[in-house]
Order: sequence, then structure tokens, then C-alpha cells
Amino acid sequence: MASTSIVYTSLPSPMGDMIAGATERGACFLEWHDRGGVPRILERVAKRYGVSPIEDGGDSPFLRQLGDELERYFTGDLREFETPIDVMGTPFQRAVWDELRRIPYGRTCSYGDMARALGKPNAVRAVGRANGSNYLGIVIPCHRVIEASGGLGGYGGKIWRKKKLLELERAITAEPMPPRLDLFSRG
Repeated sequence: MASTSIVYTSLPSPMGDMIAGATERGACFLEWHDRGGVPRILERVAKRYGVSPIEDGGDSPFLRQLGDELERYFTGDLREFETPIDVMGTPFQRAVWDELRRIPYGRTCSYGDMARALGKPNAVRAVGRANGSNYLGIVIPCHRVIEASGGLGGYGGKIWRKKKLLELERAITAEPMPPRLDLFSRG
């Protein structure tokens, strides 16, 4: 069922301001302000959902919960977001996003690991594109996917932020983080 409305608000973070939106069913986007600018982000959201977002003013319980959880994430007091989500994408994109949510806090995997987990080992580039189409950054932790070589790869929120997010998670878990893990064995 398509959403009938989307509300949005700005949320502060120690890595720069973010814009967050929610439908009547859950959070649907969380982007850095500087990822194309707020007007462009709102245009992309309107195109994807078929409805123009309106400024919230703090009324959405989903946006309040997301703001609280985001603050706790950045202070190291939250490892998994519980805010209900309502994302829209192709079946393949949604499958990739579901797999992203399975990557444990403080861990990484490669695009190839993701493709194999989806049963599509040759779909590495498609996984990368779906990863880049994720509008709900941090909540759907696309920053945890790196290159097979251990390089950071791309990140729409800028590489320096991806590095900082991974460092934040690694520092809090105080465990060595291997460049990638085989997290998706289905045994």
C-alpha cells in the first residue's frame, strides 16, 4: 500500500545535520543534509514515494523515536535501531536492505559476501547499486559494506563519514574488526 503522507524534520548529529522522514507506518529516509542538499533529497523522496514530504514540526512519533535513537547511537548507547521503518524499493533492493540489517554492529562484509548471501554471487555490482539506493542510512547500515580488499569503497554520505561510523562502532565494541567476515552462512 502506498503512503498517503510523508513528514520530515532535521536532526543534528556530530557528523553533520541530517534530514529524516516518516510515513504513517515508519521512518522512510535519513540522509545527510549535504548529500545533494535538502531540496534535492526531498525531490528524490517525492519521486520514489509519489507524495511530497511536508515539514513535521516534531509531531511524528517515528521521527521523535529516530532522533532519540540516533543520539544514543552516536554516544555509543545504541547498537540496533528499533524505530519502525517503511522503505520502498524493488524486490532486489529490499532483499539487499534486509541483508544489510543482518550485519552486526561493529562488523563489516564485502559486496561479494552480500551477493553470495542473496544467492546471486555474480550480482556484486547490483548489490552495490542497491546499497547506494538506501535512503535510510545508519538505520539500514550500508556503511558496514566494504570492498573485498578491505578498502572502504563508496558511501553517499562521504567516505570520511563512513570511516568515522566504522571507527565509532569499532571503538565501542573494543574488538578488532576484520576487513570482512563471512556473516551470511545459512547453515
